[in-house]
Amino acid sequence: MDWFSRFILSWKLSTTLTIDFVIDAAKEAKEEFGTPDITNSDQGVQFTSQDYLSVWDKEKTKISMDSRGRAMDNIFTERFWRSLKYEEVYLKNYASVSEAYQGISSYIKDYNYDRINESLNYKTPAEIYYQKRR
Repeated sequence: MDWFSRFILSWKLSTTLTIDFVIDAAKEAKEEFGTPDITNSDQGVQFTSQDYLSVWDKEKTKISMDSRGRAMDNIFTERFWRSLKYEEVYLKNYASVSEAYQGISSYIKDYNYDRINESLNYKTPAEIYYQKRR
């Protein structure tokens, strides 16, 4: 997530807590949108592994990790995942991982391109993100 615009850059769905899906999402975001100035994560094993850290350019990207038990450190990300869970995931009874992927994908597309955000002066995350990149 780009914190300035709240635009979801990349995401992956996994049925396990292995590291591969985290690395895939990071690489996808980097390839599609470029090298970030800062990347922020929690301190889970997926984000502290050398495999994950090696995705980022040590000269260009600062690594920021939240303090233990500090959900407020990345409140924008936490609020997005809470909204996704309560507005999409918990309301559905997905029959398969594929169905869950389709529902979540649709939600994220709507969030990025159709859902206005009061804190973004009633614009969508996409409007702010792409305006910033010009």
